[in-house]
Amino acid sequence: MAIPVLLTKLRGFLAADQAVRYSIAGKVWLLASGLLTTLLIAQYFTSELQGYYYTFNAILIVQVFAELGLSSVLVSFASHEWSKLRLDEQGRVAGDPHAMSRLVSLARFSLQWYWAAGGLVALGLAILGLIFFGGTSGQPVNWTWPWLLLCLSAGLTLLFMPFGALLEGCNQVASVYKFRFAQYVTTGVVAWLVIGLGGGLWAAPLSGLFGLMVMAALTWRKYRRFLQDIFRSTPQGEHLRWKTDILPMQWRIALSWVGGYFSFALFTPVLFHYHGAVVAGQMGMTWALVSALSTVAASWVAPKAPMFGMLIAQEKYVELDRSFWRLEAAVVAVVVAGAIILLGGVSVLNWIGHPYAGRLLSPVATACLLLGVIVQAVSLPMAAYLRAHKKEPLLAISVVGGLLVGVLTLLFGRTYSAEGVAAGYLAVAVISTPCVAWVWSHCRSAWHRH
Repeated sequence: MAIPVLLTKLRGFLAADQAVRYSIAGKVWLLASGLLTTLLIAQYFTSELQGYYYTFNAILIVQVFAELGLSSVLVSFASHEWSKLRLDEQGRVAGDPHAMSRLVSLARFSLQWYWAAGGLVALGLAILGLIFFGGTSGQPVNWTWPWLLLCLSAGLTLLFMPFGALLEGCNQVASVYKFRFAQYVTTGVVAWLVIGLGGGLWAAPLSGLFGLMVMAALTWRKYRRFLQDIFRSTPQGEHLRWKTDILPMQWRIALSWVGGYFSFALFTPVLFHYHGAVVAGQMGMTWALVSALSTVAASWVAPKAPMFGMLIAQEKYVELDRSFWRLEAAVVAVVVAGAIILLGGVSVLNWIGHPYAGRLLSPVATACLLLGVIVQAVSLPMAAYLRAHKKEPLLAISVVGGLLVGVLTLLFGRTYSAEGVAAGYLAVAVISTPCVAWVWSHCRSAWHRH
């Protein structure tokens, strides 16, 4: 009896409901499969090819400029409307007609936005990659057609985003993360097969396309009626309008996300430019492992966002704060434990002189990146808490922090290589996180004063 009771208490401490467990399963799979993918890349790729692979992934993140933070806005706004709605026995949306009308207007707008964004991303990334990689020198690598297919995959992924975001905002979080787990498994298995068969850079676009097809099929199978109700209907009453309702939050989150882009996506391209593909590959592989901790932390935070929004709409602030503090403790504990394990592994590889140690950054640089991730993880639940109010008060901190990381990456990366990039990232994290905590405390007092 002692073990089940202990597990129950541990699950409660970690705030691990069904949605979080599916999210954790997905992130654990990403962590484990990412490690295996890293080993396969080290085994089958040359150092030059590894550099191209990770630089592909870094440049691909510029799609944030087209998405402009709308998915977070959709989750926040949908959760407030869903506090008055529900799914009936047939899987159709039922409840307050005014909330239904606002939700439908939100869905119709999001579909138009993402169709346009998907096309722009596919075309823009293709042109950007042709310019960036076309000017590189060194050992020739056949990158053109894999890159173009990867751009198409990125565009299609954007087309699908409104469906997942609105389902998540409508508190179907457990199902969404269950489907994403299946997507992650498919993506990983396809990537391993392509790498093992000598497909090289084709692994990234093919794995992404197959994973997206699985996610789309599962979503349509279970939520066909829900999707038809909100995407094919016409608003019959109140509308949520982009300029007056959505834009005030979206542009702030968009700038925050763009600032976040500079927090990590410049690392690999800058080192690729100044120090070559080998150093870029070391940073790319190390950052893939380190950033997995942030991904695991997000597996606790993201599923709680719809619940936060519904509690705020119902003005249940005591329950909101109780859930927040449980979430904060769980996130910090998990990230610290993961950082200790990861740094220990990198140190052991260097200590025994394993060949894979040469594919990663030094233990000192890795430790700086890990400390930065730990410090920033503290602010993740705070950001989710604030944005669940359909507001974005962290704009200035995100933009300034992102710009600082970008500037320090350019300055330190050129002179001090990867160690300088890691130190600059850590310095900005140490400065920005206390600022986020102050904003969270101030806004919580002001917004819940009554």
